[in-house]
Amino acid sequence: MSEFGISDGAESPCHYRRALEVVSSKWTVLVFYELEFGKRRYSDLKKRVEGVTQKMLTQTMRQLERDGLVSRHVHPTVPPTVEYELTPLGLTLIAPMRALHEWTDAHYDSVLQARMVFDQGNV
Repeated sequence: MSEFGISDGAESPCHYRRALEVVSSKWTVLVFYELEFGKRRYSDLKKRVEGVTQKMLTQTMRQLERDGLVSRHVHPTVPPTVEYELTPLGLTLIAPMRALHEWTDAHYDSVLQARMVFDQGNV
């Protein structure tokens, strides 16, 4: 076992890579920000997640549901109302996502400055 509690076996990098694939999608992150404080209807997510297409939102929600991070509730109305909310497992990702958001707020200007310096030196 490593100091992070990860098995040193051959599968651990693969699991880590797969987990990063799940949470590194910009749509996943934006959906999590919307679901952090409770349930949202599909139509509300579509309106609030700027730039997402219906196809991408549907794919994102299906993957998050498949991964056990989001639960889907269909209400028998006409037309059916679909709501999503974070599962207990999904809620465990809120703190790491907040930390990334805080890092971005604190340091992204430095990233932009470094890019500018790099680009000027590589003209």
